[in-house]
Amino acid sequence: MHVVTDSLDVVRGVLGHGPVAVQVRVKTNDREAYALTVAALELCRAAGALCLVDDRVGVALAAGADGVHVGADDLPVAAARRALGPALILGATCRNPAAAREAVAAGATYLGVGPAFATSSKTGLPDPIGPEGVAAITRAVPGTPVIAIAGITPARVAELDCYGVAAISAVAADPAAATGAFLRALDAFEGAPA
Repeated sequence: MHVVTDSLDVVRGVLGHGPVAVQVRVKTNDREAYALTVAALELCRAAGALCLVDDRVGVALAAGADGVHVGADDLPVAAARRALGPALILGATCRNPAAAREAVAAGATYLGVGPAFATSSKTGLPDPIGPEGVAAITRAVPGTPVIAIAGITPARVAELDCYGVAAISAVAADPAAATGAFLRALDAFEGAPA
């Protein structure tokens, strides 16, 4: 499970319940993004969790994060891979199978796919691709983790054919309880008969 946040309280709340990756998303400036990433990294390292940075390759490198996630308006995947080198994690936002294949060919480690469902966490998003769109991307890039994002609740996890899910607003109010619910839903889904 990926948790996208700009809050250290959320980071503290989601750690220690099972496997999570924290994606630091700060929309103000590099200085604030760096400070939050350094603080989040300390918490993530102590909990054995991954810490990624949204959009900002330079901040991820400067802070020593585990990687970065780039969207459509950020550095191209190939350029981000060159900057990060071969070892760091590189996520890329994709909305269709062709873009997914291109991102993987350019060096993406995993794909953030969506919007899976309608959401209020981010404005200006295209129409949701739904479970069918997520499944099509998963089939297009076998072996590459696909993380669905947008409008996902623990109850919707079973509708999605993907490696994992990302949450923003769904964990904000009660990070510990929400993370536990998501992880239980993911465990149940992974254990379901095919």
